[in-house]
Amino acid sequence: MSSSVTQTRLPSMVEVLAVMVGFIAIMFVSINVLQLPIQLALFASWFLVMALGLKLKLSYENMQKGLIDGIHNGMEAVLVLTTVGALIGTWIAGGIVPSIIYYGLSVMNPQIFLFAAFIICALTSLATGTSFGTVGTAGVAMMGIGHSFGIPLPLVAGAVISGAYVGDKMSPLSDTTVMTASLCKVGLIDHIRSMMWVSVPAILIASVLFLVVGFFYVDDSADTSRATMAMQALESHFTVSPWLLLPAAIVILLLTRRFPAIPVITFGAVLGSICAWWAQGIAPIEAIRIAYVGNAIESDVEFLNTLLNRGGIESMLGVIALILFALGLGGLMERVGILQSISNGFLRWANNPGRLTISTMLGGFFGNFFGGAAYVSLITASTITEKNYDKQGIDRRVLSRNTEAGGTITTPMVPWTDGGVFMAATLGVSTLTYLPFLWFHMLVIAIAIFYGFANIAIWRTQPITDDAPSAGTTPSMQTS
Repeated sequence: MSSSVTQTRLPSMVEVLAVMVGFIAIMFVSINVLQLPIQLALFASWFLVMALGLKLKLSYENMQKGLIDGIHNGMEAVLVLTTVGALIGTWIAGGIVPSIIYYGLSVMNPQIFLFAAFIICALTSLATGTSFGTVGTAGVAMMGIGHSFGIPLPLVAGAVISGAYVGDKMSPLSDTTVMTASLCKVGLIDHIRSMMWVSVPAILIASVLFLVVGFFYVDDSADTSRATMAMQALESHFTVSPWLLLPAAIVILLLTRRFPAIPVITFGAVLGSICAWWAQGIAPIEAIRIAYVGNAIESDVEFLNTLLNRGGIESMLGVIALILFALGLGGLMERVGILQSISNGFLRWANNPGRLTISTMLGGFFGNFFGGAAYVSLITASTITEKNYDKQGIDRRVLSRNTEAGGTITTPMVPWTDGGVFMAATLGVSTLTYLPFLWFHMLVIAIAIFYGFANIAIWRTQPITDDAPSAGTTPSMQTS
């Protein structure tokens, strides 16, 4: 049977490059020339990779299994995205987000807003371990406050996403943090301590940048006046009350206590529907329906229309399709052997800590660019380069740190990854417009590369030879 046909060889680098060039061509022509949805471009790319698989004598059944496995590995992100869509819609309709924005406007100084948004989202993500949950709750509120202050939304989104990814890569509650430690065979606490060498200076520098830009950019008197108008508009369309902050506090507390994200966020959406009925006077059935169709208001105030006509599961369906196509592409590429071929190429080139750092980051970015998900990027970053760390006698704590820098950190930088799509859809700002303001992300990448070439925090172990034990079994690797 055809399903028994096995692959005869790995693809050559020429074939890998041909697929990469073909992928870029399909994306460019589809999006920029033909004005087609990005989902169709990713779907078409499936068959480009399949064509290479057939040339390598892989059966269609084998490639389809790889495709399905790729989608399966990223389904949690799809489910979280679905629940966050419901939560945003009901929290807006229930007055929860409007109340957060209202009270935030009343107490926050416009000139320190960007710094405050970065720190608030960083603390929230560290406490909850989720960038998606942080952006879907605190992030949406920060966007509303920043917009009312007259700050460009891409700049606000940069502060929000930068803060959200502090916890995504540093919190012991984060799935990507735990997954990276596991993939690299490093203790979780040791992994976090290693990342602190890069993340702490990145946080400090990013904080200063957001603070300086806020003082330089924001016109205090004009923005305060606009904020007052925004507060009046919120009061005219919603019942605003301190009690409506309680659902947000409950959701953040439950996430902090390590309850599963999907049921917690769903519970938050239920609380939002209750608030829409109880506090805003929306009919019970309509309050429930908003979880699917999103919030809709008719207002002459541009601020309200921009920020508060959104949410609902329905608004996420196109995003979910995009993520599924991207995950499937990543699974296909792994099954065809493209990732393994790239790994072999990196092993020959990365012969010092600086190059090794760059190769790990390129492996993570490659996983995001072609695999469409943080989970894929962490796998590619670690598996493509782990053998070289062992052969050079470099501690795997350095591997795990660089894996997060190349994988987790670059996820929201690619428009079709689960993180990039989620951030753009949730905050209402396209990836390419907020990309220049992801200062924490850029600093992490730059500092990690600098450490590699300057030989800073590059810890050494016994180099591994062909007849030596693997790095995962050496005493220095058995960290707690």
